[in-house]
Amino acid sequence: MDRSIPAIITALVLLGVLILMWRSWRKRSRRDATLTAGYPLPETNDHALAGADAYYVATTPRDAPLERLAIGGLGFRARAALTVTDAGIILDLDGNQPVFVPAGAIDAVGAAQVAIDRAVETDGLVRLSWRLAAGTPDRRTVDSFFRIIDPNDRARLVDSIRTIAAKAAAPAHQDESEA
Repeated sequence: MDRSIPAIITALVLLGVLILMWRSWRKRSRRDATLTAGYPLPETNDHALAGADAYYVATTPRDAPLERLAIGGLGFRARAALTVTDAGIILDLDGNQPVFVPAGAIDAVGAAQVAIDRAVETDGLVRLSWRLAAGTPDRRTVDSFFRIIDPNDRARLVDSIRTIAAKAAAPAHQDESEA
């Protein structure tokens, strides 16, 4: 009898916490329902410049690493394969359709230490800053965080992303004969 009352109180508190978590996730899902993950995959098969196996951590609004977005296909942590091509990046998360981020949508790539529920050593995460597809209401800018499994793949992957982003951002070269 002495232990039953504290056990009931503990169970009610835990149940209340679970209900609040469920309600918060539903509210976040409704808020982000209009956001879509990535762009249509390109028709052509570009050759891979770099690839890496990683753990996908989260996608958050730009410069808000503690606020997860509930975007379909990017809402939950997963194991991922990242492939960098001339056209952009393919994020293949386990259990989801591949997400394509074109080179023109990439704003920056860098290192991070904290994202939502993941805190790692200095520069332990790769942060990919990009813009959601034009079909979303505000073309929101987001940050996606990854933990690269093999450290040897990290530098090659980041360099390849910077290269394709710089090519996409550079103005098209106009031949003098065309002017």
